[in-house]
Amino acid sequence: MGITDVGLSHVALPVSDLDRSIDFYGRYADMEVVHRRVDTHGHGVAWLSDLTRPFVIVLLESPTVDPALGGSAHLGVGCASRDEVDHRLVSATSEGLSVLGPCDDGPPVGYWGLIVDPDGHNLEVAYGQEVGLAVDDAKPVL
Repeated sequence: MGITDVGLSHVALPVSDLDRSIDFYGRYADMEVVHRRVDTHGHGVAWLSDLTRPFVIVLLESPTVDPALGGSAHLGVGCASRDEVDHRLVSATSEGLSVLGPCDDGPPVGYWGLIVDPDGHNLEVAYGQEVGLAVDDAKPVL
């Protein structure tokens, strides 16, 4: 018997080219395919995970991607260092992707930048954000 998911388990994004998006999130978010299928409408579906927690991005192949996760909306990925943030931003820029940053907003936001994926969805790469600390501080003491 499997484990039933409880809590936030995924975010779903429409994409126009499933393989291109799998490649993008593999390179810039360290994610890999943990499930892939064709849905009942003949569109590709892939679940991507960084394997650090039970959470996936569901990529749904679609003939149109409207609206994209743009503006201030974004997916956020923590990086191991400022250099890693810089490397990903430089790499994305060299590939012709739109990039914002790097920006340093200090605690709790940290050092970050945005990379726009091929369908216009924003991916934030960051170092020094304090999400884990905020969640740990909010957990009840047993």
